[in-house]
Amino acid sequence: MHILQLCPRVPFPPHDGGAIAMYDVTAGLARAGHRVTVLAANTPKHWQDGNVLDHLPNVRLVTVPVDTSLSPVKALKNLLVSKIPYNVERFISPALADALAHILQTERVDVVQIEGTLVAWYLKVVRKAAPHVPVVLRAHNVEYTIWEMLAQRETNIAKSLYMKYLAKGLKRFEFDYLPEFDALAAITEPDQRRLRALGCPEPVVFIPAGVDLERFQPHPKRCPKPRTLFMIGSLNWLPNLEGLDWFLANVWPEVHEKMPDLELHIAGKDTPERLKHLDHANVIVHGFVESAADFMQQYEVMLVPLLSGGGMRVKIIEGMAMGKCIISTGLGSEGIHVRNNHDIILCDEPSEWVDRITRYYRGEISVPHMGKAARQTICRLYDNQRVVERFQTLYQIVRARPESA
Repeated sequence: MHILQLCPRVPFPPHDGGAIAMYDVTAGLARAGHRVTVLAANTPKHWQDGNVLDHLPNVRLVTVPVDTSLSPVKALKNLLVSKIPYNVERFISPALADALAHILQTERVDVVQIEGTLVAWYLKVVRKAAPHVPVVLRAHNVEYTIWEMLAQRETNIAKSLYMKYLAKGLKRFEFDYLPEFDALAAITEPDQRRLRALGCPEPVVFIPAGVDLERFQPHPKRCPKPRTLFMIGSLNWLPNLEGLDWFLANVWPEVHEKMPDLELHIAGKDTPERLKHLDHANVIVHGFVESAADFMQQYEVMLVPLLSGGGMRVKIIEGMAMGKCIISTGLGSEGIHVRNNHDIILCDEPSEWVDRITRYYRGEISVPHMGKAARQTICRLYDNQRVVERFQTLYQIVRARPESA
C-alpha cells in the first residue's frame, strides 16, 4: 500500500511521546514493505531538515513550514470571530492544504492517516481532492478532556476560564469532525469509549502505542545508582509540568525530610528556566537528554505523577521496556494493561506517594522483580511490530468498503 501520513510536526527525532508514536508506526509500516509519504507541518518549535527520515526505506518526507507560534493577538481574534478552536486554527495552513491536495491528485494513495485532532481539519481537503480514499484518524488524545482537567486545577481564575473556553471549543470541534472519518484508532481503551460517546461510527478500534524493543533493551551489566528516583518527559506539555510541580510541592518536601540522602533526577525537553534553578536539596535537573534509555538505566525508580491528560504515556511503556520499577498515578497509567503491585505501583494522594517511596527506600519493594514483570508485560502486549500489524488490519477493513473501491 501507499500510505499518506499527515502529521502536526515532523516525527523525528523520536524523543517525546508524540514523535515516538508517529515515528514508530512510520518505520514499522516501511519495514513491512509499504510505501509511506509523511506530510508534516514543519513548525518553529520542532523544526527539522527535510532529509531526517532518509534512513527509513520506503519513506518520503514532505515538509511545509507552518508557523504555530502562540500569538496573543491571534488568540484574541480567534476568541472573538472564529468557530475553530485556537489549538486547531494554529495548524491550518493554505500551503499545507495545497501540498496535501497535490499529492492526492497526482499519486495513487491507498489510505490517509491523520495524526490527531490538531490536524483533523484537513479531512475536508482529503474529501475534496480524493473522495474515494479512506481516511483514518489516529487519536493520540481526546483533546478536550485534557483541557477540562487542566482548567479544573488551575488556580488563576482568568487562565481557568480561558482553558474552559478552549475545552468547550475542542469538544464542539471533535464532536463535529471526528465522526466524519472512515475509521478511528484510539491509543487507549478509555479514549475508545470517549470517541464512541462523541458519536463516532465503527470501526473505532483500540491500537496502543508500541515500543521498539531493539531501541529499549536494558543492559544486564549496567547497575543503576541506589536510592535514586527519576522523572523524564517533555516539559513543554502542560500535564507533565503540572504533575512535576505538584510532586515538588506536595510530596518531595516530606520525602526529603524523611530520607535526606534520596536523590530525584529530572530530565525533559524544553525545561523551563525556573526549573533549571530549583532550590531543592538532592533534586538534580538534567534538562534535555539525548537518550531516554541511557538516562533510565542510571537510576532506580521512575515516577509519573500525572494529574491531567489523555492518551497513553509512551514514557511509561518505554520505562517498562527498560525493566524499571515505576510509581504512577492511576491517570498516568490509564490505557496501559498493568496490575498494581505486579508490574507497576499506583497511588494518587500525597500520603500514598510518600508511603510507597518510603517502602522502596527501606527495601520493602523488590525493584528487580517489579522491573522484570514490567518488561514481560511490554514484550507480550506492546511490541511495535504487533501495533503495526493492527494498523494494517484496519487499513484492509476501510479499503474493503464499497465507497473506498
